Formats: sequence, C-alpha cells, structure tokens
Amino acid sequence: QLQLVETGGDSVQSGGSLRLSCALSSRSLYSFRSLGWFRQAPGKEREGVASIDSNGVTRYADSVKDRFTISRDNAKNTLYLQMNSLKFEDTAIYYCAASTAYLGYAPLSSASYRYWGQGTQVTVSS
Repeated sequence: QLQLVETGGDSVQSGGSLRLSCALSSRSLYSFRSLGWFRQAPGKEREGVASIDSNGVTRYADSVKDRFTISRDNAKNTLYLQMNSLKFEDTAIYYCAASTAYLGYAPLSSASYRYWGQGTQVTVSS
C-alpha cells in the first residue's frame, strides 16, 4: 500500500528556513506524473504551494515564489520543499500529494491529487 510520509515540520522564527521531506513507500516516484506540496492553516482551505511534474517542471503559488523550492530525488524516492525567508503567514500543516494522471503540467489544485500524506506542522513565530 502506498504511503507518503512527511517530515521536517518545526517551529521557527520569522526569516528562518526549513526543509520538508516526503518519502514514498511501496511505489516508485517515477510512476507519478505530478507531485505537490499543499498547506492548510486553521480556518482556511487547503491551498497549493508548489508542484513538480515528471519532467522536473515546477510551479509555485505567488505567495511563496522566490522563497520556496520544490525538488524530487528519484533515487531516494523522496520529494522535498525547501522553505526560506519564512513568514508568520506560512504557518500551517503541510501535506505532500501525488498523482498518476497526466495533464501536461503538475497542477496546484488539491482536487487533482489522489494520494496524500498525513501532514507535518510548520509554525512560524513573528
């Protein structure tokens, strides 16, 4: 059974950095056309943060562009999210997600993803 396990969430001060990891088990990263990171803050809807397709093409939400970097290590079967210059408003539970569907690009819509991790908490203090 496919499992996505996120790690790396923590409490940091504003301006700090964190790297989230999402390890996939029982299935190769190659089998997924789209991989993404999403987040959900209390009282808010889940939103797409970053995505990467099987060709390595990335997409970012405007709110994180130039601060966050998504990457994939196929050899380690792991997806990453490097987060720099963190802000208070980045506080949320972060989820990784995977999809085998091919849309020509990796979407930032949560509805497009079938497989999800359990989430990891990121808290940024101002």
